[in-house]
Amino acid sequence: MLTHVNTLTFNGLDIQRVDLQAQISSGLPNFIIVGLPDKAIAESKERIRAAIQSLGLQLPPRRILINLAPADLLKEGSHFDLPIALAILSLMGVVPASALKNYMVMGELGLDGAVLPVNGVLPAAMQAARDGLDFICPYACGGEAAWAKPKNIAAAPSLAALIDHLNNTKPLPIPQPAQNNDDTVSLDMADVKGQETAKRALEIAAAGGHNLLMIGPPGSGKSMLAARLPTILPPMTVEEALSTAMIKSVVGELKTTGLSFIRPFRDPHHSASTPALVGGGRKGTPGEISLAHNGVLFLDELPEFNRPTLEALRQPLENGFIQISRVNAHTSFPADFQLVAAMNPCRCGWLGNKEKECARAPACAKEYMSKISGPLLDRIDIKIEVPAVSPWDLADIKQGETSAQIRARVVAARKIQTRRLTAAGITSVHTNAGLKGRLLEDLCAMDNDAQALLVAFADKNKLSARAYHRTLRLARTIADLQNESKILKLHVAEALSYRQSQYF
Repeated sequence: MLTHVNTLTFNGLDIQRVDLQAQISSGLPNFIIVGLPDKAIAESKERIRAAIQSLGLQLPPRRILINLAPADLLKEGSHFDLPIALAILSLMGVVPASALKNYMVMGELGLDGAVLPVNGVLPAAMQAARDGLDFICPYACGGEAAWAKPKNIAAAPSLAALIDHLNNTKPLPIPQPAQNNDDTVSLDMADVKGQETAKRALEIAAAGGHNLLMIGPPGSGKSMLAARLPTILPPMTVEEALSTAMIKSVVGELKTTGLSFIRPFRDPHHSASTPALVGGGRKGTPGEISLAHNGVLFLDELPEFNRPTLEALRQPLENGFIQISRVNAHTSFPADFQLVAAMNPCRCGWLGNKEKECARAPACAKEYMSKISGPLLDRIDIKIEVPAVSPWDLADIKQGETSAQIRARVVAARKIQTRRLTAAGITSVHTNAGLKGRLLEDLCAMDNDAQALLVAFADKNKLSARAYHRTLRLARTIADLQNESKILKLHVAEALSYRQSQYF
């Protein structure tokens, strides 16, 4: 007696199909799982035994053998509980084998027979849809799986309900795509008093997807400004939301929430390790830069991060993905994020402040700034100084521009970029920050005065090729915000002002 059930294991975001083979044969009663199972799978025997007993059934007193093929591929996760249980029930005649052959199955079992939520349902359902298979998952994950649009979805609250569904006695309801209804944002750019230069820089950064560094004394509003950047960014498209949700699904952040179209905002503490920030660990799990995919990664107190951790950002900032190589795993995760960083001008934070002048200047500032390498700074398009807010600004009751007003201009600039890229037949790039090579030269045409200014500045200040091109992208965004088809001298001049700082 032999039966097959389709299931899967994960290698990062990639899905590896697993052919689960179950056999009941004569011999001493035993329950064996082979095929490189991890500890969670090895312990599934007791969960499955208790779940089947909750149905009023007993495992047959014979030799039960489960093989997870291919046998040389490491299998991890508690989501193998449900396919193993269904394979055994099929051999016991409780579930018809013909009803299982077109399903991909995943789910964890409780001792009472409940089907518990698991990680990675969205990418698994998308793989099932690509393979033309139906999909069985926990009831709590049905709304997540529905976005992938497989042929049929059976979202089961319990093993008993799933048996009824497979026997066509009581079909399960078809789940609907779940959307996060808590997408309302209470933050608003109008909350920020003063700091008009910083607001302008954030608007440009949002319009073109540019990286941004803010330098200023404690309490000047750097973190407050960064937290409000997502409120002026356009919402994600369905494709972007799905790609971001797949990463959250793998790490288990999508179990209780539906799909969200607000761009992610991640702000890890400066004590975060390199694997926590860029991904890795024994299993090769996504890090903060991947969880910020299509959104914002905010690094407050930038020099307080470990230098190797910051240097690990250099490759994903250029390529939009991170390649993680471990002895047991070689995985790649998307990491197309917008970096926003904040820092003080020196360790004590008061360099340049007339009331609280730094006592160790300039050594304090030089030592503090040296923690950030030149190659990393070269990848940051906008560097601005955020001075302390004056009491006159704080006392001003007049409300500034709201996030909605700024976002309208950002969305208009993004639409200009989309039309330009679509006309050029480009679908892999969505903002000016992603323009490279020949595409950059073709889409960033300058008038003669603008080109002369940029070349003269680059020659005088010895700008690298990367800095030159990033300045050109920044000028293109400024021109888009003003609805100009060609980059003018004033656009280049403003872009160059953001590339320079007295501290670097």
